[in-house]
Amino acid sequence: MKLFDTLLSETRSLFKKQFNTEPVWLASAPGRVNLIGEHTDYNDGFVFPMAIERQTIMAAAPYDGKTAKIYSAQSGELAEILIDGTSQPPASKEKVKWHSYVQGVVAFCIEAGLQPQPFCAVIHSNVPLGGGLSSSASLEVSIATVLEAMTGKRIDPVQKSLLCQQAEHKYAHMPCGIMDQFISALAKKDHAMLLDCRSQVPKPIPMSDTGVSVLIVNSNKKHELAGGEYAERRKQCEEAAQILEVSKLRDADPVRLETARDKLNDLQYRRAKHVISEDLRTRKAADALIAEDWAACGNLMYQSHFSMCTDFEITTPYLDLLVSLARWLGVEGGVYGSRMTGGGFGGCTVSLVKTDKVEEVSNKIREGYKAVTGIEPTIFATRPAQGAAVIEGS
Repeated sequence: MKLFDTLLSETRSLFKKQFNTEPVWLASAPGRVNLIGEHTDYNDGFVFPMAIERQTIMAAAPYDGKTAKIYSAQSGELAEILIDGTSQPPASKEKVKWHSYVQGVVAFCIEAGLQPQPFCAVIHSNVPLGGGLSSSASLEVSIATVLEAMTGKRIDPVQKSLLCQQAEHKYAHMPCGIMDQFISALAKKDHAMLLDCRSQVPKPIPMSDTGVSVLIVNSNKKHELAGGEYAERRKQCEEAAQILEVSKLRDADPVRLETARDKLNDLQYRRAKHVISEDLRTRKAADALIAEDWAACGNLMYQSHFSMCTDFEITTPYLDLLVSLARWLGVEGGVYGSRMTGGGFGGCTVSLVKTDKVEEVSNKIREGYKAVTGIEPTIFATRPAQGAAVIEGS
């Protein structure tokens, strides 16, 4: 709670400084870490995220004007947002800025019946940017949640997740799946979430053993998913599904894949192999977590990372090094398992670590990583956090 309280206090102070008044509405939404299940969401498969104890907070109040004025604490910029339904998405991904996300969510919320009056707002966050911890979904969901408070209307959390996803598709030119927005909006404290991306039905999975912590290590090598690699992987998966004669790769299995191997080129085969095997690993990991079989869950995480490295090709030498350091420590050193998390090409690793070994593990990974790369990683432990919430106002 200390981190949250500090962020909330800073947000209030920034709002007062920027607009010379107190906020009337405040809402928060968390970032997330995906324990396992990467690039399975847009293939209609399963993912297994949890919300982290890092948040985006949006504070707002009525404003005398015809638009919304939004200040970003992270960029130090003030942007004007249209609220009359006339906004248009950026023409290209090169023109996407932080306020494009805001404008997109506002536009889709208005379509959903959340028509705000002119307002001013401050956005502040401690979710690391470019780390694969879903800072964008945290931003999007916090905006939608504060608009709910502002208008006095509530929309179904699933609908809210989907409109935030559509805002990212249209206004950020990012063809993301549904995982990030779902976990930010619907997360349950002390639970991970097994999400069936086809049925869009989330299943809370208890994670109550305080003897195990989730350790997130940011390689501090940023990624930029709109750079093309993510969209390229998605297209390759669609091509493989078409050749396998299934609507999505979720409908294929290892036998079908091997039977059709001669019809696929090497790239298509490896992309499909990752998604199909990752889907199976994700469901097994949820079962292992329910049984509190941490060793089994950790082993599945290592398998996932190897698959992302060799078949899906989305890891980096920096991420591979962090996972190797964790594996070198092993269970005796306090680490059950580790893998890259997020869309890839940079960002963070996620590890299951014995709680009483968190500090020791963190220090050894930090020392090893810095010795090889010269980069200081950012490391923090987290428990599964609560999803989006209105802090103040209704």
